[in-house]
Amino acid sequence: MTTIQEDVHYEGGPAKGDLIFNLLLGLTLIGIPFAIGAAVRALWLRFKITSRRISVTGGWRGKDKTQVVYSQIKEVRTVPRGFGAWGDMVLVLTDGARLELRSMPRFREIEAYITERINKRANSPAEKPVEGFAV
Repeated sequence: MTTIQEDVHYEGGPAKGDLIFNLLLGLTLIGIPFAIGAAVRALWLRFKITSRRISVTGGWRGKDKTQVVYSQIKEVRTVPRGFGAWGDMVLVLTDGARLELRSMPRFREIEAYITERINKRANSPAEKPVEGFAV
């Protein structure tokens, strides 16, 4: 059995600045839901971006896991947050679904990495299926 090398580019949780900002905002009555949301993200949201796939673990107590390979990604959209210190990223998949990566630290660097991988997959020659018997 052969193993395929998978290099980890980023592994971790959401930006710490997002939690700090929302906890400060939580001192007001209106900001309490945002503070709770940021605390839940800080506790249970984890990203893993490798040379082969993107994995997002989240949900209540981190029980939901989503994995996407680069060939499934059609487009990457980003929105800076926290004066550009972190950002939100949406991966638009080829089937029209969207995967949201909230409070992503180093989002510009990660966006460039993902875009590079998408372009690399698009420019690589497709493997031609073998037809009939090989001689």
